[in-house]
Amino acid sequence: MSVVRDLILQADDDLRYPTSGELRTMVDFLDQGAIRVSVVRVLTDNEKKIVDESARQLFARKPDYVAPGGNAYGQRQRAQCLRDYSWYLRLVTYGVLAGSTEMIQDIGLIGAREMYNSLGVPMPGMVEAMKTMKDASIALLSDQQVKIAAPYFDFLIQGMQTST
Repeated sequence: MSVVRDLILQADDDLRYPTSGELRTMVDFLDQGAIRVSVVRVLTDNEKKIVDESARQLFARKPDYVAPGGNAYGQRQRAQCLRDYSWYLRLVTYGVLAGSTEMIQDIGLIGAREMYNSLGVPMPGMVEAMKTMKDASIALLSDQQVKIAAPYFDFLIQGMQTST
């Protein structure tokens, strides 16, 4: 769930104290705390802007999604699509805060694959949607913040690609 928790649990499972390398990892993680919080603050404060820009980019690239018969055609389907953007953005913020992809994997990928497949939502479209969300998000972040946030978006995108 978090770098610190995972390292402590691993040491406890092995009935030992954390190693010097594990302690350095914890210090590095804790030293990045302020920048992690700043990333989450930017993403959270700009959620609507990110979601709107992501949708604009996606539907410009894939107009068939909002055309009759498309998965985002109609007010209800489009609202559900935008809701999913917000949900995934929130999962990315959890990952950034925890320094772990575990929640993105457990909550955002495993169950979502099953749900999208059962609803007939094409996974390549979800991959493209997450790419546009990453683009819209990193446009608002500093270079230092992008280095922290990008791996979590990339993990999400890669996870969706492997399920296509």
